[in-house]
Amino acid sequence: MAINSVGQNLATNGEVNANKKVENKGILGKDDFMKLLLVQLQHQDPTEPMDSQTILTQTSQLATLEASANTNKALASLAASLKSSQNFSSVAAIGKTADLGSNAIGHKKSSTSTFEVYFPQEIKVGTVEILDSKGKIIATMPIDMKDKDGKVLDKKASGVYKFDWDGKLKSGAAAESGIYYVTVSYKNPKGEAQTTRLGTYPITAVRFENGDVQVKLGSNYVPLNKIKEIY
Repeated sequence: MAINSVGQNLATNGEVNANKKVENKGILGKDDFMKLLLVQLQHQDPTEPMDSQTILTQTSQLATLEASANTNKALASLAASLKSSQNFSSVAAIGKTADLGSNAIGHKKSSTSTFEVYFPQEIKVGTVEILDSKGKIIATMPIDMKDKDGKVLDKKASGVYKFDWDGKLKSGAAAESGIYYVTVSYKNPKGEAQTTRLGTYPITAVRFENGDVQVKLGSNYVPLNKIKEIY
C-alpha cells in the first residue's frame, strides 16, 4: 500500500491531492491591477480627486501588461505549433542513414558485450574488429555466414546484424573493463573490399513520446537529439 508524506493512503487520497492547484500569491496579474485602480477611484478624497494624468499612466501600464500577457500566450502557441511541425517533418528521415558520431562500446571484464552493426552492402566474407583507445586491433571475430538453421550461405543480405563479443583478446586473456571501438572489414559478392562500423544505421521508424522524437536504429529507439548526422 502506497503512503504519502502525511500518512494517507494514496489509493484513496492521491487523486484529491494531485488535483489541488497552488496559486502564486506573489505575482500580480492584469486583473489585480484593475482591481487596485478601481479601489483607488472608489476611496479617493472627493476634495482632492486623483490626478487625471495618474489615472492615464496607470491605465497605460495596465494596457501594456495585458498586451505583454497576450504576446506571451501567442509566442507559446507559436512555439508549440513549430515543435509539432518539426516533429512531423522528422518522418521524412525514414529511409535515410543516421550517424551517432561514435563507434564505441562499454565493456565489463569477464562479460559478453552485445552490439549491432549495419552493412550497407551484401556480405561475402568479413571480420569484426575490436580496437582499443589507441586504435590497435585487440580482438577479431569472423562474420558467421550461416543462417538460423545452420546452413552455410554463399552471401548474406545487407542490413543490421547483432554480434556478441566474449571479451577475449587475441592472446586469450580477458579484456579489462573500459571503452572499446568496433569496425568491420568485409567483401561484397563481387569481391570488392568494404568497411563499416558501429554507430551508423538506417532509420526505419519514427515515434513521438512525451513530446520528444525518437528514431528506430537497428532494434533500438534513439532520441533524435543524440544523432550527429542524417544523410
